[in-house]
Formats: sequence, C-alpha cells, structure tokens
Amino acid sequence: MLVVKIGGASGVNINSIIADIANQTESGEKLIIVHGGSERATELGEQLGHPPRFVTSASGHISRYTDKRTLEIFLMATGLLNRRLVGQLQRLGINAFGLSGLDGRLFLAERKSTIRIVENGKRKILRDDYTGRIENVNIEAVRALQDTGHMPVVAPIAISDTGEALNVDGDRAAAHLAGTIKADKLVILSNVSGLLSDLTDPNSYIPNISAHDIDDAINNIARGRMKRKLIAAREALDAGVKQVIVANGKIEQPITKALKGEGTLING
Repeated sequence: MLVVKIGGASGVNINSIIADIANQTESGEKLIIVHGGSERATELGEQLGHPPRFVTSASGHISRYTDKRTLEIFLMATGLLNRRLVGQLQRLGINAFGLSGLDGRLFLAERKSTIRIVENGKRKILRDDYTGRIENVNIEAVRALQDTGHMPVVAPIAISDTGEALNVDGDRAAAHLAGTIKADKLVILSNVSGLLSDLTDPNSYIPNISAHDIDDAINNIARGRMKRKLIAAREALDAGVKQVIVANGKIEQPITKALKGEGTLING
C-alpha cells in the first residue's frame, strides 16, 4: 500500500506524476492519491479579486489564512484539480474515483476558529478562520472504493462535527490517511528535491533522516513549507507508516525515482 501526496505548489509536473502512477499500478502497487491545490487557489483568488493572505504562526509555520471567501475559492480550486487528475487517470485506463474529506466524513477535523500569528514583529489573533486539525479518519469509504477496483483521489478538505467544510494541510491529511490505512510508504512530491541543507542548491537534499532526528531537522534545518512536510512525516511514522519519502515532483518518473532513493528518506 502506497499513499502519494501530490504537492499543490508551482512547478510540480502533473503529467509526469500521472504517467508514473500508471507505471506503479502496472507493477501491482495499490495506490491512494492525495493532492493539494495551493497554486490553483492562489491564481483563482487573484482572478476573483480575493488574493491569498499568508500568515506565520508563533512557531514559524507559514499557512494560508482561510476566511469564508478563501474557503470557497479553495473548494473551487481543489475541485477543479481533483476532476483534472481523475480525468487524466481515467484516460490511462485507471479507474480513479475523486472525493474530498467531506465525503463520508473521511477527514473529521476540529475547526481552529482563532489563530495566533506574528506580523511585523507583533503577535496578533485572527478570527473567523476556516482551517482545521484532523482528529479522525473514517476509512470505510476508501476501503470500499479499493475493494471495488477504484483508485481514490482525495482533496484535502475536511468536515467539522457541526458539518462545516474546513481547509486542512494536504501533507498532514496524507499522513493521517496513510497511518489509518496502514500504508507501507508515504511519498510526498514537492517542487524541491527533498529537505535541503542549502536552499540555493537544489542538489543539496539530505538523503536520510531517522525518526530520532526529525525534530532537530524541523527546528534547525527545514524552512517554510518544508517544516509542515516533516511534521507530516513524523505523524505518519508515529501512526505506523514504515517510511516517508519527500521527493522531487518536477522530474520524469518522480514516484519510481523516489522509491529508488532519490529524495529525503525518513525511516521509523
């Protein structure tokens, strides 16, 4: 069992990833796909006159502030990308089935209605935020799809216990899903080669990290979005996933190459 997270940032080569998913299925691998949508949401927000606002938490994590209009834009963006991925997979003969964490209450999350941020050196509290922290994964629908020969393609939208749609981090959603379904590996495809020791050198990725060293990497090496990817990796390993690979999604055969060791391998 393999869970593949397709990053939503610019530069990720969707066509190459789709072709490589087909290669994996031909070799007998059972896959679940989780995708982001950040770049498309940013483009769509700018087109609709509601550009994104990115904020930094007190711990240094960067995230998208999701007010109600931003949530609607994110729903549109991830929905469009989900349909595109499903269509491309179907054209290659893969019986893909698109869904989000709303469907079947796949991702049940607690809404973070207020978030604490640091802006211009000052601590602030933002209210009316529609992001969530996943608390439970109801895996029955995914298992049913697999049992009937479908490949689940999942958008990172969750539902609260009161029925609200919530934006959740795609990497951490993939980690929760991989842990719940007892996947052997989680591959996180990004627009960088892995965890870089030098941000100016794309070839400076660190090839291996042990679970014991991941907190040090989060605090002292990772920058920007990579922090969240490593947090997701830690959560996946804690949930029983055997290996997480953070790898380059811009190249040909990105999944195949990640499984052969190209990228940052994080072992439990």
